[in-house]
Amino acid sequence: MSDFYERKVFYSKEDGGWVALAPELPGCSAFGKTSARALRELDTAIELWLETAKSKKWKVPAPLAEKKPAGKVLLRLPRELHQDYLSLATEEGVSLNQYMLYVLARYRGLGHHARRFK
Repeated sequence: MSDFYERKVFYSKEDGGWVALAPELPGCSAFGKTSARALRELDTAIELWLETAKSKKWKVPAPLAEKKPAGKVLLRLPRELHQDYLSLATEEGVSLNQYMLYVLARYRGLGHHARRFK
């Protein structure tokens, strides 16, 4: 089961090495001088996290790989923001749903680059 948990790895200039995370498991991370080493260490960290969770009777989140998204999201917006997006969608001649899909897809495309400048 531990093989199904998502793994992310990135270089940390501050730490002078690679950090690997298992986003579904709070606090589960590892460090290595290479990305491969960090990922190997993360495999151990995940196993230990799961063993600890079992012994302490914590709720263990299901791996993202096992989740099947329905493709539907309910999103609450402040009325003013909702009105702004409704106006923009109308100007573009599309539904609000289609316009929000465009906005989210566009943000996702830019998001990976934007994080580098924080």
